[in-house]
Amino acid sequence: MRYVDGNVMVGSPPTGVRVACPDAEALSREMDWAGVEEALVYHAAMLHGSPLQGNRLVVEATASSPRLHPTWALLPLCTGELGTTDELLQEMRENNVRALWAFPREHHYVLNRLTMGSLLDEVAARRIPLLVPRGDGWTTISEVLSDYPELTLVAVGHGPWGEDRFFRPLLERYPRFHLDISRYELLGGLAELVGRYGAERLLYGSGYPQWAMGGPRLMLARAEINEEDRALVAGGNLLRLLEEAEL
Repeated sequence: MRYVDGNVMVGSPPTGVRVACPDAEALSREMDWAGVEEALVYHAAMLHGSPLQGNRLVVEATASSPRLHPTWALLPLCTGELGTTDELLQEMRENNVRALWAFPREHHYVLNRLTMGSLLDEVAARRIPLLVPRGDGWTTISEVLSDYPELTLVAVGHGPWGEDRFFRPLLERYPRFHLDISRYELLGGLAELVGRYGAERLLYGSGYPQWAMGGPRLMLARAEINEEDRALVAGGNLLRLLEEAEL
């Protein structure tokens, strides 16, 4: 079984973690201990500091390890910080960045068509995965999917207490909508989701170091689903999405 963690942070955030994961070496040790082969990585500075600096730092942090795949933080183009769409895509190609994060609350923008314009049209057309923290709200996620129904969007960090009523309508309406399982701590919940919607829409992620890497891995390993579906959630789905991205 090949486990690929789709939600990992390196660097030292100002708050929120007991022990930070400062670099690739520390992350690799944790992955070895938890039995995780690869990881999709963002940098603490992308979220808590300068997105542009964080984008540079995550490339530097992952360059020494083929197990670690860098992601970048997305911003609206109206401020000129990311340059043009073509310039952004060229830099992503040069740095082998195949997935993006949106942190609209921390970076002070509204994640919708008015703000993002044709940039997310291009991201959607190229099937580049966009990861969005559930903490930014299901209303935000629902609105951006309504504006860009073909967007490959991964909602990250959703919890078990009644949130199915928010995200199940999105699973039913938007075929490129996915969920990570980092906080889906519901007895029998994973097996029920797989049985109802299929395994292809679910991705293993941990939220490390804010949360333990091994928790959702154990949940997936013990879920009452067949081995083919388990392999898809463990890493197959995420690797497929990364391969589908056209830079």
